[in-house]
Amino acid sequence: MSDNKKRGLGRGLSALLGEERSPPEPGAKPGRSLRIDQLHPGRFQPRKNFDEASLASLVESVIAQGILQPLLVRPSPDKPGSFEILAGERRWRAAQRARLHEVPVVVRELGDREALEIALVENIQRQDLTPLEEATGYQRLIDEFQHTQEALATALGKSRSHLANMLRLLTLPAAVQALLAGGRISAGHARALIMAKDPVALAKRIVAEELSVRETEALAKAEHKSAGTAKKKTAARKSAEIISLEHELARLLGLKVAIAFNGKGGTMSIRYRSLDQLDEILKKLRRR
Repeated sequence: MSDNKKRGLGRGLSALLGEERSPPEPGAKPGRSLRIDQLHPGRFQPRKNFDEASLASLVESVIAQGILQPLLVRPSPDKPGSFEILAGERRWRAAQRARLHEVPVVVRELGDREALEIALVENIQRQDLTPLEEATGYQRLIDEFQHTQEALATALGKSRSHLANMLRLLTLPAAVQALLAGGRISAGHARALIMAKDPVALAKRIVAEELSVRETEALAKAEHKSAGTAKKKTAARKSAEIISLEHELARLLGLKVAIAFNGKGGTMSIRYRSLDQLDEILKKLRRR
């Protein structure tokens, strides 16, 4: 990770959006307005759903007071004369409903990597993302910008354990993630399901019986106790960080990885099904 990227995250959202009282950065063009139809949502927007009640409240505020905070935009790479929204899509949507013709903007010349990072950080720090959107944002910052969990947590003002727990949500089966995305189960339910023997079956039971998070945690723990094998007991005791590392290595190698930590050191095993897969692992390790 370069020094520029470290500073970009570490200096906070106000600097990214040009809100500090210090002189504007090179390339920034504050104090400008653009027509509503010149703007379009950013391709890197991590938010997929906009809460209607919250948006309606923002519309009322815009009608009464106008747009108080400029949108951060960049010239559209593939649409001459148009601009891509990096931060402020909710304000743009509210402005349309309020029948405004123009909105204040700050225009910055940014490449795709910078645009992606700013869009992710802006949403994570300022918006109420769904748990999966938040987790996906963290994972993209780690994967695409080589941020470590520790550095990312510090830059965003989050705890390392919070990041690790959120990232674990991405390991749940797609059916469980769909229930979480749809609001049928909470993030607390989802975290409890990570340790479940059959997370899909237990998730369906949560919905059908309206189970609380504590009830879900108790059922998930009971499953492990009934399973009884030492292997499963050891897996249940793994810390969030070890599990997160296993999944990170699995994503990098494309194979299942297991880490056994004994307090000081331990072992790591990689499961492969053919010599071709073993060859691919060796090629990836040599490249590093």
